[in-house]
Amino acid sequence: MMQLARTITRINRFIGRWISLAVLVIFALLLTDVVMRYLVGSPTIWTAELATLIFGVYAIIGGGYLLAERGHVNVDIFYGRLSQKRRALLDILTWPLFILFVGVLLWQGWEIASDAIQDMERSNSVWKAPLWPTKALIPVAAVLLLAQGVVRLWADVRVLRGLPIPPDVFGVPGEADQIETDAQEMQR
Repeated sequence: MMQLARTITRINRFIGRWISLAVLVIFALLLTDVVMRYLVGSPTIWTAELATLIFGVYAIIGGGYLLAERGHVNVDIFYGRLSQKRRALLDILTWPLFILFVGVLLWQGWEIASDAIQDMERSNSVWKAPLWPTKALIPVAAVLLLAQGVVRLWADVRVLRGLPIPPDVFGVPGEADQIETDAQEMQR
């Protein structure tokens, strides 16, 4: 199980690191649009739309990475004050909400992607950008998020049992050390 969890986390981290470079592409596209509009006097018809499509991919495919890095938003007023074990328990108790969200994302994403691929969907703009590649990534992103969510659940169960979690499996650097320290303190 440890090797599978490690592999899922590595895949999500790899994808997250690479997709983060999309921000530079988006910046370059929007800068090109501004330069063309104000310096040349003729905006391009494709740069803003392409930037939007790339941002769509960036936003959906990064979910598994954010979960691996514990980067999703929490209500830290309460959550941040809890011990590692109580955080793990709270995460386990909210697991059904996660499954509901990812289940709907997977189900609806599959329908959206299937329809878009079948129709080879394109935008209604002058450029007629292909939308189906971006929509096809919605169920892929849902599967990556679900897989990382299972790793997180497994890690939370390990925390409740007082077992260490290697940082390359789950969590941000130093968090595994804190979990191990908390586990050792509870054993004393």
